[in-house]
Amino acid sequence: AFTHLHVHTEYSLLDGSNKIKEYVAVVKELGMDSAAITDHGVMYGIIDFYRAARAAGINPIRAASYVAPGSRFDREIGSGDDRYYHLVLLAENNKGYQNLMKIVSKSFKEGFYYKPRVDLELLQEYHEGLIALSACLAGEVARFINRVFMRMLEAALRYQDIFGKGNVFSWSFRITHPG
Repeated sequence: AFTHLHVHTEYSLLDGSNKIKEYVAVVKELGMDSAAITDHGVMYGIIDFYRAARAAGINPIRAASYVAPGSRFDREIGSGDDRYYHLVLLAENNKGYQNLMKIVSKSFKEGFYYKPRVDLELLQEYHEGLIALSACLAGEVARFINRVFMRMLEAALRYQDIFGKGNVFSWSFRITHPG
């Protein structure tokens, strides 16, 4: 059993083009019994998705969110990729769905700055019934992993320049880079 948990529809502007009815039809055709839509910070397609999925015998999973790096009330752009992070919030049950609606509403009313954003305070307050996924490469976890990895790679390549290709080992593997 496989379930898509990170899918954008036409409501994720500039990032998704899935039409809800077509998406549900493909999920059904592939024999899946559940699917999610995870549009960026919005829930515009949730009702249509819920109805289409239920009509097709698919368990609909509702989701959304952007996270501000600090407070949702901050109105500074930040630097580069750290203006906001992606976070997927899945509604596990009806309480989670109610909390997801509150989070998304507050992200527009209180946290909107170029995008609807939440912060850790809102997530802490309305976490019940929600499951969080670290999202994609634009998620906070992935960005930090990538930064640490790039620093590790730079250090390993410096040693490779000094000692030669194939002569640098770290932990229990050899550092090799095609360069």
